[in-house]
Amino acid sequence: MEQGKKLRRPRTGRMLSGVCAGLANFFGLDVTLVCVIYALATVFTAFAGVIIYIILLIIIPEEENRYFQQ
Repeated sequence: MEQGKKLRRPRTGRMLSGVCAGLANFFGLDVTLVCVIYALATVFTAFAGVIIYIILLIIIPEEENRYFQQ
């Protein structure tokens, strides 16, 4: 992995909130592959993936806006 690479939810290229896209970008995988793995894991764990998704949504920060600096 690259030095200084951070886990962030991207502002572009996401479906719902960007958790799967952020994980895919961080690990260098295809977003579709991460979404399929997440969907299968959710179904086979009696929908515990929904709770994990909500926790990751809270934990992973959103990517900074390049046009608006706080």
